[in-house]
Amino acid sequence: MNLFTSFMRTVVPIVAGLVLTLLVHLGVRFDSASVASVVTTVLTGAYYTVFRLLENLAVKIRSRPLATVAGVFLGWATPPDYPTAEHPTPAPASP
Repeated sequence: MNLFTSFMRTVVPIVAGLVLTLLVHLGVRFDSASVASVVTTVLTGAYYTVFRLLENLAVKIRSRPLATVAGVFLGWATPPDYPTAEHPTPAPASP
């Protein structure tokens, strides 16, 4: 489940960046593929940053509805839960 959640939270902002780029493209004609790529990258990064910061703010102010909305715009309502690696405790030294 964590892999799927992580995947969705990566793909949805990319698709959102593409959609935003297409919306901008409707009013502006791009002659260069590199300009379109830069616009896509900037819009995708901005989209992800805004909703990730909003999600972090929601956690800090303990607003579950806001965190859920921000998470949905990132592709999944809650952040992925990555288990922490357990560090083995060293055996006591023999005398």
